[in-house]
Amino acid sequence: MSQPTPGDVHVNRLLGNISTAYIQKQSAFIADKAFPVVSVDNKSDRFTSYSKEDWLRDEAQERAPGTESAGGSYEVDTSPSFLCRKYAFHKDIDDDTRSNQDRPIDADRDGTLFVSQKMLLKRERIWASNYMTNVWGTNLVGVSGSPGSGEFKQWDQSTATILKNIEDWKELIASTTGYEPNVLICAPDVLATLKVSAEIKDTIKYTQKGVVTEHLLAELFGVEKFLVPRGVVNTAAKGKAGTFQRIVSKKILLCYAPEKPSILMPSAGYIFSWKGYFGADRFGARIKKFRMENVESDRIEGEMAFDCKQVAADLGVYAANVIA
Repeated sequence: MSQPTPGDVHVNRLLGNISTAYIQKQSAFIADKAFPVVSVDNKSDRFTSYSKEDWLRDEAQERAPGTESAGGSYEVDTSPSFLCRKYAFHKDIDDDTRSNQDRPIDADRDGTLFVSQKMLLKRERIWASNYMTNVWGTNLVGVSGSPGSGEFKQWDQSTATILKNIEDWKELIASTTGYEPNVLICAPDVLATLKVSAEIKDTIKYTQKGVVTEHLLAELFGVEKFLVPRGVVNTAAKGKAGTFQRIVSKKILLCYAPEKPSILMPSAGYIFSWKGYFGADRFGARIKKFRMENVESDRIEGEMAFDCKQVAADLGVYAANVIA
């Protein structure tokens, strides 16, 4: 063998300019975008709910001279409540690992991103379990055959009526609440179906680009927000082969939500976030780093305290199995 050998002149080492990690973009998560976030001083409290029936009833009467005017009253329910549960996760970085690391590994940077990702996943899954489910005033199921009560034709079927479905559901909310739905939350696989739908493409074929985009769909459906929860989660335990899936699949939610929380303003949902501890952001979340001298490590810890609360069921229409 000729000398020197390849192994004599080069020792494999970590490249300093690339690495791979499955870090999802923050834009893949929508838990902080769909409903107003209410920052609260206490972990739990109650809030007021006014009777829709009283406020939408026509009770003014013609008044004859010298007579009393018609009058009335409204009911106030102060029993609705919230509880901001705290969630946390940490990653410890020991001194030996930090001192012995090679580029591009940066244990402090990587640990912070790792913890942040875990917190985003937890928040998004709780958000989805509270809102993207059968808890609304109208809950529908898509079917491939002839729709019955509480059903509609799945949108990937050739005879689907997507635009009529949306318009009917918008009118259902508006005609019983007085509020036009302004938010449409659409699973990624449903969005993929909309992009190739003959009905949608035929409707937009005379637009400037004729390409189905999220912005165009928002205009087409007449909503201010068209949100797509793109988060992916591995549901397998540590050490097991990964089982990966979308956090939200084959579902949509059409609802009304104001841009900001306010007095005497209805919303399909509110997110209550506890701001009662140092460094918490508007979602009741913080990342902190502190010394664990007993194990010669620094701990990077994330925590958040919030409650995803559905507060007006009649302001939402939920649909499952939107596609087959």
